[in-house]
Amino acid sequence: MKILVTGNMGYIGPLVISEIRNKYKDAYIVGLDNCYFAHCLIDPRESLPEKNLDEQIFLDIRDLSIEKLRGVDVIIHLAAISNDPMGNIYESQTWEINSLASQKLAEMAKVAGVKSFVFASSCSIYGEGGENPRDEFDKLSPLTTYAKSKVFFEEILAQKADENFKVTCLRFATACGWSPRCRFDLVLNDFVLSAMTFKKISVLSDGSPWRPMIHVKDMAKAIVWAIEREKGGYFLKINTGNNKNNFQVRDLAEIVALAVPNTNIEIAKQATPDKRSYKVNFSLIEELGPDELISWSVKDAVINLYEKLKEVEFKQYDFRSSQYIRFNTLKKLQLCGELDSELRWK
Repeated sequence: MKILVTGNMGYIGPLVISEIRNKYKDAYIVGLDNCYFAHCLIDPRESLPEKNLDEQIFLDIRDLSIEKLRGVDVIIHLAAISNDPMGNIYESQTWEINSLASQKLAEMAKVAGVKSFVFASSCSIYGEGGENPRDEFDKLSPLTTYAKSKVFFEEILAQKADENFKVTCLRFATACGWSPRCRFDLVLNDFVLSAMTFKKISVLSDGSPWRPMIHVKDMAKAIVWAIEREKGGYFLKINTGNNKNNFQVRDLAEIVALAVPNTNIEIAKQATPDKRSYKVNFSLIEELGPDELISWSVKDAVINLYEKLKEVEFKQYDFRSSQYIRFNTLKKLQLCGELDSELRWK
């Protein structure tokens, strides 16, 4: 089996590659990445995650040709401008990469004979979801360029899927937890670093928005399950998380404060309400997936991240200005003249 993972040098990719290698010992695994974040490794003692690959392709997804897809059986599509703030700042680039380049990838994949396509979608497509948990057939309300790009590509894949081209759209909850290329521009990870660095968590909203959470290791397990899933038909859109991990933002802050000693919480009670609030129903993946597919609790994710950061003696006192905030890395590469205005390497 030949498996191509796009965007393998990001936050999720290293764990996905490891999970694939553990299950498919003899698979030929190819990574494809344009290397924006390749250097953002957090533990200097660890070897490169790409050691588990058979081949690494350094390429912008916008420049991919069908020749690279010949002989590929499975595509795991992670490559994207990856969160709401970056999507708002790099709006046209996000649409070009997340939507148009992804559409081209799907078209070429089908022509090339790819059998299984796994797409990392997002629960952010529910947007202003209200108090009732959203399931896969509820109305979508994407509020950002990032979320709209996910909806667009899900619709493209729904049109392409058939008995010879099985598609799985994993609508992931909000990612959290330790990875070799950790990110601190995610709500729970930010809270852990804030508690460790400042002994204070500042909640910028009134704390009421709902967020479903998922550990990045569970994301990797779900992706590998999707490669050869037997249930759900040839097109499956599925919320990927755990019903126990729906939390309001203020509750996430409380969990972190209990784990990290002497942490205070400040909530901006007068802040403008954050419309991005959604509880999500994960019953379908509990039904279709194997037992314990999504097993990490938020509490365990917090404790694990806290312990790992202490273990590596992470001392980034101004972590919000660090390379572990993805926007900072892109901006620095532009200011240094490495990337142009379209986020292409010069």
